[in-house]
Amino acid sequence: MIRYALHCDRKHAFESWFQSSSAYDSQVKRKLVTCPICGSAKVDKAIMAPRIVGKKGRGSATPPPEPTTTPTPEAAQSGSTSLMMAQERELRTKLKELRDHIVKNADNVGERFANEARAMHYGDKEHRPIYGEASPDEAKSLIDEGIEVSPLPTLPEDRN
Repeated sequence: MIRYALHCDRKHAFESWFQSSSAYDSQVKRKLVTCPICGSAKVDKAIMAPRIVGKKGRGSATPPPEPTTTPTPEAAQSGSTSLMMAQERELRTKLKELRDHIVKNADNVGERFANEARAMHYGDKEHRPIYGEASPDEAKSLIDEGIEVSPLPTLPEDRN
């Protein structure tokens, strides 16, 4: 998996994970990668610093810090924290709408998800929108076979 720092034509910055660089290229070409803030499909990779681990440090490297919404004194004075919180609320709302749309318009096939997805991919069953459960190994196997799958968005309030 590759994590890319991205930005849209309106200069909104965000991150996203992709199976490979070719998966990113394919999804951008098909306009499937969109800005979570404004919805623009004009997205480019931002300049990123590579994470390099020496031979002695393999497996023990400290990952770069994740961005947070904790305000710095400068941000608190400028009001940019409230903008970030508003953007986060908007993103969560959109993710909830997406998940609710999928649940309403697709069949829940539960633990049969991998088998159902394969059957549709290989033409053994008619294509229809489905969702369900798959282990990480099953999901990886589907992706390796060229079957496009995505996890349903999970929001913090869903984990309670």
